[in-house]
Order: sequence, then structure tokens, then C-alpha cells
Amino acid sequence: MRAKQTRHSTNGSSSRSNKVISTQANIKPKIIIKQAREVLTVEARGIMSLAERIDDNFVKMVDIIAKSKGRLIVGGIGKSGIVGRKIVATLNSTGTRALSLHPVEAMHGDLGVVGRNDIFLALSNSGETDEINMLIPAIRKIGCKVIAFTGNTNSTLAKHSDIVIDVGVEKEACPLGLAPTASTTAVLAMGDALAVVLINKKKFKSSDFKKIHPGGTLGQRLLSKVKDLMLTGKSVPWVFEGVKMGDAIKKIDQLKLGAVLILNTEKRLVGIITDGDIRHLISKNNSIVNLPVEDVMTREPLAVNAGSPVYDALDIMEQHQITVLPVIDLKNKIQGILHLHDILGKGAFKFNGT
Repeated sequence: MRAKQTRHSTNGSSSRSNKVISTQANIKPKIIIKQAREVLTVEARGIMSLAERIDDNFVKMVDIIAKSKGRLIVGGIGKSGIVGRKIVATLNSTGTRALSLHPVEAMHGDLGVVGRNDIFLALSNSGETDEINMLIPAIRKIGCKVIAFTGNTNSTLAKHSDIVIDVGVEKEACPLGLAPTASTTAVLAMGDALAVVLINKKKFKSSDFKKIHPGGTLGQRLLSKVKDLMLTGKSVPWVFEGVKMGDAIKKIDQLKLGAVLILNTEKRLVGIITDGDIRHLISKNNSIVNLPVEDVMTREPLAVNAGSPVYDALDIMEQHQITVLPVIDLKNKIQGILHLHDILGKGAFKFNGT
């Protein structure tokens, strides 16, 4: 009898388990899509709310970090610590020296890496994380300024920080309201905002990026020579001076690089016409098809040599807000053309267009 009861009990448990699994497996695709969209919507709203709260505290934070002779030390516990490591990685890759510090390990010896010229960025949504708050007095004793990313501007952490950045969100995307979701996304986004503003504040250039990114696809492109990436031969859009704009426009449309080079009879570069030049003329209600190209082209356009480093070409493009550069030799004869897409990697990485 007992054996039968045992078998009955086991079968009943299995039946209930299978029923739960079956119910979970039968969640309709529309419901899954709806739930995923709700998560993204909640997190997006959380980030947008941060934009409305950017104020003078953010400006002060950027100023002291930019002027600091030390590093930005970032500390957090749990999910905040993971987000902090990503913020550190982004800062280091864009010209701001940063270091991730685990608060518990710091209290057991790792605090030795912190110097008085450093700045401590504490991450805590509640602002009441014991491990963080216990560390603050020791950080201050070293002489560091303290910045807080917190969702509670009245917290213990906020009261003991020099600068407080409000990263609070209305609610978590987690339906239980327990797992850090929207709150950690908000902290990550604020870290990105800080890193990007510091890029501009410090005038961090693509050549600087190249120095600290020797590996990876973009790093390899920037280490290349212009001749390795430029388009040559029939891929170069050009016309002789003296032709009508109609022919020049056809050439632009044919090769779809947004520009056409103007050459003299010796195939030396004398000018360039871009999509922007054409739009500018059309806005003046000029009939441009029968105009000679000389009336439209930019004379003595910016150009590079085939042996120039790609990062120099990218610097020129960024500085002058252009997307194409003619490639010439020492006698000003055309050798090719370089497009921004070929530097940044549109499609597969190719050499010499092959």
C-alpha cells in the first residue's frame, strides 16, 4: 500500500511539473514580444529622464576630471561593480585614465593603488551600500574628491560626496522590481555621457585613439597607409575641366561616392565637386546642368598622399567635416580617392578595392 502511495505521489509531482513546463512553453509569441518591448520602453524612459536632470553638477564633474592629474577610480558592489568596469573600459579607451576598485578588496589592501590626485566615483543606486559608505572616509583621508552616481540624492553616500549625479529611475524593468535593470542601464548611460563629453573636453583625436588601440579592426585600419585603403582605377570618379555639370553629376551618381574630382589635361587635380556643392547651387534656383565644372568646383581641394598614415587622413576629414579625400602624388597627379567608409569599415575590410 505504501508503495502505491509513493508511486502515486511521484507521478502526481511529475504531472504538476510537466504542466508548469507546458504552460511556460505555450506562452504566445505576441506576449513575448510585448514583454520585451515593455522592458526596452521602461529602460528607454529611464535614460531619457536622466537627460532632463543634467545640470551644473555634471559640468563640475567634467571639469574636475579633465583637470585631474590622477585617475578616475570607479567603485561599486554587485551589478554596479560590473557596470563600473564597463565605464572604466570606455574611459580608458577614449583618453581618460581610469581604474576599477572593488570596495571590499580596497578595505583589505587594494586601497594602496589610490593616490591623492585621484578622484573616486562611487556607484550605488540606493546610496546606502555599506561597503561603499565604509570606504568613503578612507578615500577622503587620502585626499581624493568623491563623486556619486546614485538614485537617492538624500542618501548617506550623497551627503558625503563632493558632487552628486542623480541617476535614479522611476521603476525597474524587472516585473518583480528586484533585479537591477533600468537602474544599471541608467548608470551605464551616464558613464557613456561622461566619457563622450570628456573626449571633446580633452580634444581627444583619432590619432590618439590609434595610439591606444593598436589591435582590432579599426586599430588596424588606422595603422595602415592611405594606399592600402584608397580606391583606384575605374573606381575613382573624375572628369576633365571644361565639361558640363551634367556629365559631372552623372559621374557622381555612377560611382556613388558623393564627389567627383576635376582634372586638367595632364590629369593633375585642380578641383572637386561634392553633393553639398550641388545642393548649394540648387537652393539658389540655378540651372546647373549646363554650367562648366569650373564654376562649381572647389579649387585646390584638400588631398593626401598614398603613403600618408590613414589616421592623418581621418584627422583631416574630422577637422574639415568631409567624407572623401583625393589621393595625389608629389606632382599633384591623381592616384586614387579615399572615402570615410573605407576607413571606418563599411562592409568587409578590403585592400586597394580588391
